[in-house]
Amino acid sequence: MIEIERKFLVKNNSFKNEAFKKIHIKQGFLNSDKERTVRVRLTDSQGFLTVKGLSGNNGLSRFEWEKEISKTDAEALFELCEKGLIEKTRHLVEIGNHIFEIDEFFGDNEGLIIAEIELNHATELFKKPAWLGEEVTGNIKYYNSQLSKQPYKTW
Repeated sequence: MIEIERKFLVKNNSFKNEAFKKIHIKQGFLNSDKERTVRVRLTDSQGFLTVKGLSGNNGLSRFEWEKEISKTDAEALFELCEKGLIEKTRHLVEIGNHIFEIDEFFGDNEGLIIAEIELNHATELFKKPAWLGEEVTGNIKYYNSQLSKQPYKTW
């Protein structure tokens, strides 16, 4: 239940040609405290409730618990969420033995594209595609919970 991931900005849209899947995501936060966030997420057909703990010192790892819920329950929980819903399209791209999740944001975060890769351990090596830009792992302003409060368009 410990998630190890790295985050990067994306330089251009060439990743779209490599994507094997695309998912529309809407999410909101029932609690966006940095020590514990509680997120409601709705994909094309599924709902999820996720609890994330405080990130470690390097921003690479944190506790994550997720439970699938019905689409109806997710939609109902959006009514209780804090102000600032996130909408994005997630593009899945396989590079070597890893899958990059590239989030293309819309609404108040339009123009922001972030790639994430989950790793088995903090020092695991992975292939870096040409479209991968600056690493922003651990930079709290790129966390979805913060983007819901201080959207990209306000920077």
